[in-house]
Amino acid sequence: MIDVLYFAWVRERIGLPKERLDTGAATVADLVSELRAREERYEAAFADLSALRVAVDQQLTTFDAPLAGAREVAFFPPMTGG
Repeated sequence: MIDVLYFAWVRERIGLPKERLDTGAATVADLVSELRAREERYEAAFADLSALRVAVDQQLTTFDAPLAGAREVAFFPPMTGG
């Protein structure tokens, strides 16, 4: 089981702040593929991965990061300064 957290407009499009999933995904990209296949709202949220950042167990990473042993994945838009 893995906790998946959604922030900002990702949360708005999906309609959930977080969910716990049982996944066989090997990488973050595999997890995104599983999510996009679920429902249209996930497809909309993950339509443009260049507009998203991802963290695995609270460490910024890339979409090809492995999920083995991970407990949490978070998706959010890029941070801006100011």
